Amino acid sequence: MKESCDYKSAETTALSLHWDTLPEVPDSTGFAGSFAGTSHGALIVAGGSNFPNGGTPWNGGKKTWYDHVFVMEKPGGTWRLAGKLPRPLGYGVSVCDNEGLICIGGSNADGHYGDVFRVVWEAGRMRIDTLPALPVPLANTCGAKVQDRIYVAGGLRQPADDTAVNDFYMLDLSVGDSLAHWQQLPSWPGEARMLSVAGAAGSNFYLFSGTALHAGKRGYLRDAYRYNPDSGWSHCAALPAAVVAAPSPAWHPGNNQLVIFGGDDGKDAARAAELRERHPGFSNKVLVYDTEADSWEVQGEIAVQRNADAITNPNGSIWAPVTTTLVDWNGMVVLPGGEVRPGTRTPHVITATKHSH
Repeated sequence: MKESCDYKSAETTALSLHWDTLPEVPDSTGFAGSFAGTSHGALIVAGGSNFPNGGTPWNGGKKTWYDHVFVMEKPGGTWRLAGKLPRPLGYGVSVCDNEGLICIGGSNADGHYGDVFRVVWEAGRMRIDTLPALPVPLANTCGAKVQDRIYVAGGLRQPADDTAVNDFYMLDLSVGDSLAHWQQLPSWPGEARMLSVAGAAGSNFYLFSGTALHAGKRGYLRDAYRYNPDSGWSHCAALPAAVVAAPSPAWHPGNNQLVIFGGDDGKDAARAAELRERHPGFSNKVLVYDTEADSWEVQGEIAVQRNADAITNPNGSIWAPVTTTLVDWNGMVVLPGGEVRPGTRTPHVITATKHSH
């Protein structure tokens, strides 16, 4: 296993991004852990949780889960309430196929789930298709679609568990919904973990960072792995820092890059309870992994300028979110909502587009 930190800090940004926002998700508090994706050209954000009315865990706020499904049919459009999920739900895996947004696992106030279903928006109407359930309930897991296969890695089976799992499952969509079934595959050669970032490039699935639980205490991980269906698991270069709960999956711009935006690097984890509202927020670094060179590079920062109602950090820009899904929509990276510091959600929908050269 590579213990060395194989990365460099870029003086000039090779990946030049333009940052902006879409209209806010229609809730003044915002949601973390939402499912998000696309269906027939529309952007979908569904479910998630928050602490209503400005509550936080330390001031008696009660975490609440939601079943709302919001749809934006085109850039420049507005959000509309399209329907509801089968139940309030969040913190599962979101992947998209040609039909819609596939929601995998997740949690709510009653526990964790293994249900899998597809949210489809077509001709102005929403429907939900049922897909094969996971073999076990899983939340705080990660996953990605690699060609016709969905991979899901790690997570927690039950809310009270004090250790994460190293479960690794695959669902082959090429056989059709009625014949598809989840297969358990050999686990990666590292610690069990949750809140990792998944990635997909070519025929390979990637597993980046995450947090291990040791008797309930978090261990911030920098290791990374690649899975190929023919050759199995192999080690990748370690990340410069942990990227726990960063928007997942990693963005694949269509070349040999996988891009991770922000994440919790753990530097303020020990003081989070003490900092509370003074928590400085999570990392805003943009990390680029070169799948051919097996190397990391820091290429700039999430840099969205504030507007009149923004939740902003001391530098005057919008906080970088964690526990949100990354969506590739109409040439934009979309980061809808998320958690911007412990207990604090955001309704902002951040976008990034590549500058043309």
